[in-house]
Amino acid sequence: MKALAWMSEKRKENKVLCKACNQRCVLDVGEYGKCGIRKNENGDLYLTVYGLAAAFNIDPIEKKPLFHFLPGTEILSVGTVGCNFSCKFCQNFEISQYPQEHNYEVFGTTLMPETIVNIAKTRKIPSIAFTYNEPVVVFEYAYDTFKLAKQNGIKTVFVSSGYETKEAIDTIKPYLDAANIDLKAFTDKFYREICGARLKPVLDSIEYTYKQGIWIEITTLIIPGENDSKEELRDIARFIASIDKNIPWHVSRFYPMYKMLDRPPTPIEKLKEAYEIGKEEGLNYVYVGNVIDEDRESTYCPNCGFKVIDRTGYVGQYVTNHLVDGKCPKCNTPIAGVWK
Repeated sequence: MKALAWMSEKRKENKVLCKACNQRCVLDVGEYGKCGIRKNENGDLYLTVYGLAAAFNIDPIEKKPLFHFLPGTEILSVGTVGCNFSCKFCQNFEISQYPQEHNYEVFGTTLMPETIVNIAKTRKIPSIAFTYNEPVVVFEYAYDTFKLAKQNGIKTVFVSSGYETKEAIDTIKPYLDAANIDLKAFTDKFYREICGARLKPVLDSIEYTYKQGIWIEITTLIIPGENDSKEELRDIARFIASIDKNIPWHVSRFYPMYKMLDRPPTPIEKLKEAYEIGKEEGLNYVYVGNVIDEDRESTYCPNCGFKVIDRTGYVGQYVTNHLVDGKCPKCNTPIAGVWK
């Protein structure tokens, strides 16, 4: 399904600038953006997958991962084909890279914003996420869905690589409650060679999103030999702490995928090391992911150390929330997050 992509700007000679993400593609007539789903047709930009969901599930909120946003609840997750990154380790490459690898063909099930919101209402699911692929490449689809969701008291989430433009963040800000943002590494070389992007726009986007009052959590997938040095992990932790020590940092285990099948899974000891580095740099909430580790997946009060949220099993299988009005039940310290 096709719809006008209004997060754009017309240029001379029927060129069009896409203003959704920081790739900022300038497209001639007939050209597609890096995402493979935004196309210049006669001087207008079109989104070729509006209302066309390639993936649609009801997930635990912890799977996003979001640990400080409505813990223990379900979230309605929607994704399409296409992505503005080309990560060699992508776990969802079958949909994210499909248009680029299939002559810009697309696929999916028709799922309009009204239907998504109605499903959430009917099933009493408190939040909706655009996830699986990069949400900003389907900006207009997400915007329309989130605007309708907010009118119905439903919260909204982006699971993002952090490449939104300031214009996009400003536009969706009234309708976006939370985002989990990947900070994939802390070198421009990694972003250029492995992701087809740059580091600085991600850092700027994280900081800008935070300043807009949107709840954020950060995820770093630790890939052996690529972004796993102590120095780089410390740089990431310091950057997050420089914004706010209450921003949760998820350090996640890599498994061989897509074009990185020759790499081993992340050693468990490396995840534990990253966890300790985050704590050493003053982060109040650090978590390991893609493994079962009750101690490092649970939330502790930064003041008294009491376990305020128990997490056991895999990706939110069992969650016990001990918070009382968002505070530690032992010492009454407020725990940063969105709890209702």
